[in-house]
Amino acid sequence: MLQGKIALVTGATSGIGRATAIAMAEQGACLALVGRDARAMEQVAGRIAQCGARAASWIADLSVPEDRRRVVADTVAHYGGLDILVNCAGIIASGTIENTTMDAWRRMFAINLEAVFELMQLAVPHLEKRRGNIVNVSSVTGIRAFPGVLAYCVSKAGVDQLTRCAALELAPKGIRVNAVNPGVVVTNLHRRSGMDEQRYAAFLEHSLSTHPLGRVGTPEDVANLIVFLASDKAGWITGASHPVDGGRHQTCAR
Repeated sequence: MLQGKIALVTGATSGIGRATAIAMAEQGACLALVGRDARAMEQVAGRIAQCGARAASWIADLSVPEDRRRVVADTVAHYGGLDILVNCAGIIASGTIENTTMDAWRRMFAINLEAVFELMQLAVPHLEKRRGNIVNVSSVTGIRAFPGVLAYCVSKAGVDQLTRCAALELAPKGIRVNAVNPGVVVTNLHRRSGMDEQRYAAFLEHSLSTHPLGRVGTPEDVANLIVFLASDKAGWITGASHPVDGGRHQTCAR
């Protein structure tokens, strides 16, 4: 489905980003991997090599503008072009309207929204040459409100609106832009926010009842949709936010 396509995937060392990179490699894509964990990067690059696919990797902190510019420029220099940008990198942290600090707010937006915007902007000239596309990883929290993760919810709502606006602006250039909106997926995202194993296990158990299909998601559940949206099979889809959440976005607060 992606034979010979050049795909830049951020957050490629874990979770949805890792699963997406591997799934794209299995479909014949050449990967440009971006992440912060050098050891995990070696592991995912090795897994991609087992698929017989090419992978180049860059260690980067996407909260740093210079790193954003570097990974796009280096990808194009290495492969000679760019067909697909997948923005998977993201963070989550607890906080309400009353106790979210400005520093926490700014960090959330720097990674979850500002980096997505700038990577898209940097990629556009290269995607235009090959009629490429962009897939942004948002969240069910971009569609529905959830208490206790205020900055995260607002940042993901921003990703959804950025996706819609960019899709209209870039359509004349032949560039499609879509988003996926996962529900609770078993990754390290919540653990990295400071949730210990006991609380995380309780959170996953509770999530069985909040997702109508009765289970939480896997990274592969989301990666499969990303691969489809990045492929020519989705050639008439743009500007859409696609829930992949076991029906979570359809539910009321519980």
